[in-house]
Amino acid sequence: MATMLLEDLYRLMKTGHVQAQGVVDTMTQPVVVLDQHFCVTTANNAFIKAFEVDREDIVSQNFFELGNGQWDIPELRQVISAVIPRAAAVIGFEVKHDFPAIGQRTFLIDARRLAHPDNNSPNMLIIFDDVTERQRHEAEMDFIVAEMRHRLKNLAAVVRSVVKNTRADDPYLADFKEALLGRLDTTFQAQEVAARGEPIGYEQLLRETVGPTVATRLECSGTRVELQSSKIVPVSMIIHELATNAIEHGSVSMPGGKVRVKWELEAGGRGRTFLACHWREDGGPQVSPPQRKGYGTELIEGLAAHLGGSVEITFAPDGLTANFKIPM
Repeated sequence: MATMLLEDLYRLMKTGHVQAQGVVDTMTQPVVVLDQHFCVTTANNAFIKAFEVDREDIVSQNFFELGNGQWDIPELRQVISAVIPRAAAVIGFEVKHDFPAIGQRTFLIDARRLAHPDNNSPNMLIIFDDVTERQRHEAEMDFIVAEMRHRLKNLAAVVRSVVKNTRADDPYLADFKEALLGRLDTTFQAQEVAARGEPIGYEQLLRETVGPTVATRLECSGTRVELQSSKIVPVSMIIHELATNAIEHGSVSMPGGKVRVKWELEAGGRGRTFLACHWREDGGPQVSPPQRKGYGTELIEGLAAHLGGSVEITFAPDGLTANFKIPM
């Protein structure tokens, strides 16, 4: 009877071991299991294949002595030593090394204590993520983007130089030239900001885009809003057109004139959110509607429509107001 119970227990243990090994071998990432002495108790097929080793050469061997000592890093040894006693976890520890058989590679290591019914397992699971190609690809992309930004910057300088050095004896052409230079500068500067690929606070973009003349007359208030890089250029151009008009024809053309800007996030249809901005000019000359729609107004309306938003410009006698909405 005792013999049968032992045989049954052995079969259960063997079945459980086979199932556990099967789970580990199913994982596509390299995996090893270490005991409390940091010796390898098992390794999955992905580990054997990734590091081109024989299972018999690593099982029962100390993890920090494998290969040519690639894992024997003081910082790694320290963090792994804390996994079992502190029930801690190692996530994304980076190891760059010239590994035997596979050469120079970069791995991110995750280590966790194995789950156990009594929460007192002496073993740990270590997972290896080979990020060599991913990092190489990211480095190549960073180089391409940097090179593209450099060439665009050079092209922008050439375009600006051509425009600036073009003769414009006629006053109308001179005004057109200055307006074009202002738009080019705003576009190039906004493109530099957008090329970083990071969001920017709307207030920061607003203050940087209006220029020093308007900035001294600017009063603004609104919630914290960040614009994605894809919206930086068109929103900057809208702000530039409004600021230019304020300087040439609006409130900033008069002593004591102000530009007041308020904004908020506004819910729209289909779960969308809009940046709703209200631009108002005070203390300037009396305003009358233009006889025809100027290019600046057409540009603002076109940019807002391009973004999927809307704009409404009102030429009130006491000052221009502009309300525009940009989908977030």
